Amino acid sequence: MTRPVVLSCGDPSGIGPEIAAKAWEHLGTSLPFVWIGDPAHLPKGTTYREVASPAEAMQIAGRAMPVLPHPFPEAAIPGQPTPANAHAVIDVIARGVDLVMRGEASAICTAPINKKVLKDGANFAFPGHTEYLAHLAGGARVVMMLACDQLRVVPATIHIALSEVPAAFTPALLRETVEITAEGLRRDFGLENPRLVIAGLNPHAGEGGAMGHEETRWINNLVKDLQTEGYAVSGPHPADTMFHAAARSRYDAAICAYHDQALIPIKTLAFDDGVNVTLGLPFVRTSPDHGTAFDIAGTGRASPASLIAALTMAARMGAARTGG
Repeated sequence: MTRPVVLSCGDPSGIGPEIAAKAWEHLGTSLPFVWIGDPAHLPKGTTYREVASPAEAMQIAGRAMPVLPHPFPEAAIPGQPTPANAHAVIDVIARGVDLVMRGEASAICTAPINKKVLKDGANFAFPGHTEYLAHLAGGARVVMMLACDQLRVVPATIHIALSEVPAAFTPALLRETVEITAEGLRRDFGLENPRLVIAGLNPHAGEGGAMGHEETRWINNLVKDLQTEGYAVSGPHPADTMFHAAARSRYDAAICAYHDQALIPIKTLAFDDGVNVTLGLPFVRTSPDHGTAFDIAGTGRASPASLIAALTMAARMGAARTGG
């Protein structure tokens, strides 16, 4: 690997700085990364060195955590988010994306943010990281994938009320989700013809119309169309039989209708080390699959496992995308 991963600091009052330091202690030179943030927000005693560019990280990662300094207006008090720092949190994300887009880094890994803090302090107009990153990429159509060693899942609809899902889960959305997921798995995971399964919207995938009609009305036909076009896709399958070990061995990713249908199984399998991946971007982005954890920030209890997994996956995806 010739270029490091960049790690945005996230909300500095959360566990982001703490787990960044722990991740560096674990990874060292095996996976160099450069942290973008205010060095004053790192835990006391962190061994770090300021760098002027990501390239310098490759030389010093074994001796100190490489830091691209980005001054923040306020101190970071663990567990007490500061809206005055919101603009700087957003700017760090944009700076990291710019470094990747210019080829100075192989990928970006984003530490957790708090949407309410960003909205209160900077009138942040996006539901979260994913939508903001799509905006920075010029309005790219993206999907959210959660991944671990045992499972990859993609929810077609994400942060909406369950009552809104049947109207939002349309043939056009499902087709787009399949297309973006398949391309992402080919490009970033080296899967030549990824095997995808689609979960039904209703219990028992509608059971022939006894428990809902979306499957018989349009999902079945869309799956057949996608198969005719060459996609290795099957379904709709009952969601309650898709996630045991034998079923998981038969596919590379599961496309789910809504948020909890996808996230409950992966968080059951990999609560501590799941990774959030954004597919469809012109750059590689991963994130740990957890939030800012204000309740334990500064206590030393936060596990870096998910961040380590996210950094590792980002590096592998970056290498796959460039062929290196």
